[in-house]
Amino acid sequence: MDDELIRWAELKPRKISQPDHRRFEGWLREIFTAIGMPADSPGTLRTPERFLRAMIDATDGYEGDENLITSFPTECPGGPDCKVSQVIEGPVPFYSLCEHHALPFFGHAYLGYIAHDHILGISKLTRMVRLFARRFSVQERMGQQLADLLQRLLKPHGVAVYIGATHLCTQMRGVREHESRTWTTHWRGNYQSDPSLRAEFLRVAARPSRE
Repeated sequence: MDDELIRWAELKPRKISQPDHRRFEGWLREIFTAIGMPADSPGTLRTPERFLRAMIDATDGYEGDENLITSFPTECPGGPDCKVSQVIEGPVPFYSLCEHHALPFFGHAYLGYIAHDHILGISKLTRMVRLFARRFSVQERMGQQLADLLQRLLKPHGVAVYIGATHLCTQMRGVREHESRTWTTHWRGNYQSDPSLRAEFLRVAARPSRE
């Protein structure tokens, strides 16, 4: 793990004391037992402990801070091409927890921008996705946060975010739509005003990942 990633992960660590851990595990044991899970079988004896640890791990995006993301001077030398040349990263896989039911939703994100004075390192785009995904969220907000952060960091000519995800809250409960997926898009700047830029971005996002 590189130094930058360590700083990212440990910037705002959550403090949960051992007494709190034991109390939370006790509550989880009560809940799991009430809905039918055996409490003391070899497979379930430590399930509350493991579940709590898994939930903390899955939401470590709360410990990160977008202010750690740094930008660099643009590589575009100037001219009209600089207002249409896209940087597109994806598919970036992610896993998140829906804030409505605490069930997972997961999929891939594509981020695009048209640089003005600054660019980002490619790894930063992936890190941005995981920062917001590893929190309780909804897909629409996650896309909005990514678009707003790119806009704030870079002040680019345009920003595009495309997310496709499977939501277990619709597959495991409620309507139980086993094959359904949800797509969301967010546009800023030149992407809003230029349909050809949106079309080019979506063509890239629609390509099979093996290409």
